[in-house]
Amino acid sequence: MSTETAIRLGFFLGVFGIVAIGEVLAPRRALTTSKPGRWFANLMITGLNPLSVRLLFPMLPVGVALLAEERGWGLLNNVVLPYWLEVGVGVLLLDLVIYLQHVMLHAIPTLWRLHMMHHADLDIDVTTGLRFHPLEIVISMVIKIAAVTALGPPVLAVLVFEVLLNATSMFSHSNMRLPLSLDRVLRLLVVTPDMHRVHHSVILRETNSNFGFNLPWWDRLLGTYKDQPAKGHDAMTIGLAQFRASKRLTLPWLLVLPFVGDPGAAPINRH
Repeated sequence: MSTETAIRLGFFLGVFGIVAIGEVLAPRRALTTSKPGRWFANLMITGLNPLSVRLLFPMLPVGVALLAEERGWGLLNNVVLPYWLEVGVGVLLLDLVIYLQHVMLHAIPTLWRLHMMHHADLDIDVTTGLRFHPLEIVISMVIKIAAVTALGPPVLAVLVFEVLLNATSMFSHSNMRLPLSLDRVLRLLVVTPDMHRVHHSVILRETNSNFGFNLPWWDRLLGTYKDQPAKGHDAMTIGLAQFRASKRLTLPWLLVLPFVGDPGAAPINRH
C-alpha cells in the first residue's frame, strides 16, 4: 500500500468512525427512513467509486502534482514563493475549484442529473457525504486533474486538500448536534453540518446556497451563503421534492436515477 493511500484511508476511517459515533450520541435530527437500508446503498456506492477511478485514471491528482513539479507545469511551479505559502495557496485555490464545480453541477442540466442522486437522500448523515454517482466522481476527477495541472500546487498541498475534502464532506453532512455557540465560531473556518444542511433542503432557493464543502468563505464572498433554513433544522424537509418514496431509493435505482429520474425544477430552469 502506498503512503498516500495509507494516509487517506487512515483519515477516512478515523473521521468516519468519530462522526458516526457522534451521530449516535448526539443526533441533530430524527431520521425519517431506515438507517440500515440507506447505509447499505450509500456505502456500496462509496465502494464503487474508487474502483471506477482506478480503472479509468492511470494517474491521480497527487501523481499529477508530482509530474507537474518535475515538468514545471502550472502557475505555482513558475512563481517564487516560500514553500509554506505555496502549500496554503494551493489548498485555497483547489478548494475554490471544487466550490465552482459544485455550482456547475447545479447549473448545467446534464450534470444536475448526475448530482441529484446525492440530493435524493431523504435523510442526511455521514454516509450522504460519500454518496455521489460514479459518473459524477469521474467528472470531478477530470476537473481536479486539470486544476492540478494548470495551478501546479505542491504535492503536499494536493494531499492535504484531498484528505481535508473527504473529511469535511463527512463532517459537513453529518447528523451530529453541535452547540449553537460552537457552530457560530466553527462556520467562520469550516463548513459545519448546520451550514451545509441548508443546501439539502427541498426548497430550491435553499438548495441553491451553501455550496462549499470545506471552506465557508466562497459562499460568503460570492453571494451564495444562507445562514439558516426557513423552517428551521428540525422541521425542514431533506431531499428532492420529486423523490419521496424510500422504497425506490435502493442501490439499483440510485445508479440509474440520472437516466430515468425526473430532474424536477433544476436550479438553471428556475433561475
